[in-house]
Amino acid sequence: MDYTIKIGGAAGQGLQTIGTSLSKVFTRYGYHLFAYQDYESRVRGGHNFYQIRFSEKQVLCPRVPVDILIALDKVTVPRHKDELAEGGFAIYDAADIGERYEGDNLIDVPFNNIALKEGGNKVMSNTAASGAVLGMMGMDAKLLEDVVEYAFAGKKDMIEPNKKVARAGHEYGMKNCPRCAFQPAPEANAKLSIEGNTAIALAAIASGVKFYAAYPMTPSTGILTFLAMHGQRHGIMVEQAEDEVSAINMALGASYAGLRSMTGTSGGGFALMVEGLSLAGMTETPVVIVLGQRPGPATGLPTRTEQADLLFGLFAGHGEIPRILFAPGTPEQAFKLVNKAFDLTEKYQVPAMILTDQHYADSEWSLDKIDLDALACHDYRVRGDDFKALKEYKRHALTDDGVSPMAVPGDAPFTVVTDSDEHDEEGHLIEDAATRRAMVEKRYHKKLPNIRREIEPPLLYGSEKPELLLVGWGSNYGVMKEAVDRMSSDREAAMLHFSELFPFPEEGRRGYLDIMSKAKTTICIENNASGRFAGLLRMETGFKFERSINKYDGRPFSLEELLEEIDGHLSGLQRTEAGVVPGVR
Repeated sequence: MDYTIKIGGAAGQGLQTIGTSLSKVFTRYGYHLFAYQDYESRVRGGHNFYQIRFSEKQVLCPRVPVDILIALDKVTVPRHKDELAEGGFAIYDAADIGERYEGDNLIDVPFNNIALKEGGNKVMSNTAASGAVLGMMGMDAKLLEDVVEYAFAGKKDMIEPNKKVARAGHEYGMKNCPRCAFQPAPEANAKLSIEGNTAIALAAIASGVKFYAAYPMTPSTGILTFLAMHGQRHGIMVEQAEDEVSAINMALGASYAGLRSMTGTSGGGFALMVEGLSLAGMTETPVVIVLGQRPGPATGLPTRTEQADLLFGLFAGHGEIPRILFAPGTPEQAFKLVNKAFDLTEKYQVPAMILTDQHYADSEWSLDKIDLDALACHDYRVRGDDFKALKEYKRHALTDDGVSPMAVPGDAPFTVVTDSDEHDEEGHLIEDAATRRAMVEKRYHKKLPNIRREIEPPLLYGSEKPELLLVGWGSNYGVMKEAVDRMSSDREAAMLHFSELFPFPEEGRRGYLDIMSKAKTTICIENNASGRFAGLLRMETGFKFERSINKYDGRPFSLEELLEEIDGHLSGLQRTEAGVVPGVR
């Protein structure tokens, strides 16, 4: 069992309401789930969709065949009806959209009339649509009623009317789809569901973040809103800055004052943060930065996805700044990597960056549980009595490992001094060559080898001696993993997924290079036009990919797209300018 539901319509019509309700139903039922959104950069109007895939087995990426299409506007059916799977159906409210379609698999469901009759308000039509889907699938309406109770816990007068609408929609779906042959799996243990941005925000809370400043910018805004909603409960100061220059400088100021600090943005906002990034490097101030990628240059496609800012994140900033780059592909990886970023930024006093993209940020996964016991929260600062007990204090003291004592200002008897100019061990600016040379070596050459030893090699999934090897990073984890599962019955297939991108793992832990070199076919999978990760890997290791699949139309890979493109490589198909799969090169 592996079903996909797509809800199509204009912004403001309640796609997310239906999608969120159904997602909660399926995870409470015990299904594995993957959901993602495709939306335009406008408050109302345009064509958007919310797609949910659920199964009794783990699912991690979008697939193309749609089993039930919910159309809330005139555009959805003509645009997506060819995506319907064999045995799939589209449902719509003909009276509402002013259009009637011919076809046995196109069913008119009066969402508005059901909502008015049973609930007294057509605003509940989304509940009717959700109920109709569950009726068509042969699932119990009680699951949706439970979700209604949870959703309207603060508006108790809305609970019973919505329950009545849900039951009526469910009954209509059951009676008016006699050809529906969906077979739901038995109910299992309920699961959690979580979005990518929410996982980052929760991981930050669990890692002890106490200050977050940001200017809203898709796709990172969800982190800001989540922390703003829950910050007071966890003792976190959350500030919506007037711009990204202010955001990173606020985060640096809070970090200097002793708080674990974080900021988030997208490419255009990160361009404004670059001077602050260099300041963090010179003053050795810990900070975690989330860079949520989207298609550029300039405003580009602000609500779409891309992986083109990898080298921007790695090389941004004037001067030579050691930094740490992580790129989670799942919520589980996000919890681990955000926690590790906070730990290492404090331990080594260098900026740590989390690279995401719109596909990761806005997608939703099911989880069995969140393991908080595996997270660490060390305090590397010299505070209180420990600070007072020092015989002397030099903020930038030259040490064997390049890491200096980092104290919290305000504790007697020493003053904490630093400077954006080059400085001596005490933090006062200098001009002499010898001190400059010593400080560069301290900040860069001494720290980097130790940081490198903290970096984990890429995850190998599949055959240990693969004939076909897929290599990628970040949000392509799920689609590569499922592609390997599909292909493994015919050949020895595997994937290498990089989530800890810089520094690259030290030489002794590079067994992955041997695997890449020995595979008959090694293909790099990226959502960009120029092969940014392929170039970074070659620069760091000397390995050159002979084959690559690059998608840069602002949309994520579907499983079928990736498999078709891989098949084109393996069959020796000559790739054209348009690519084997439209939009993929």
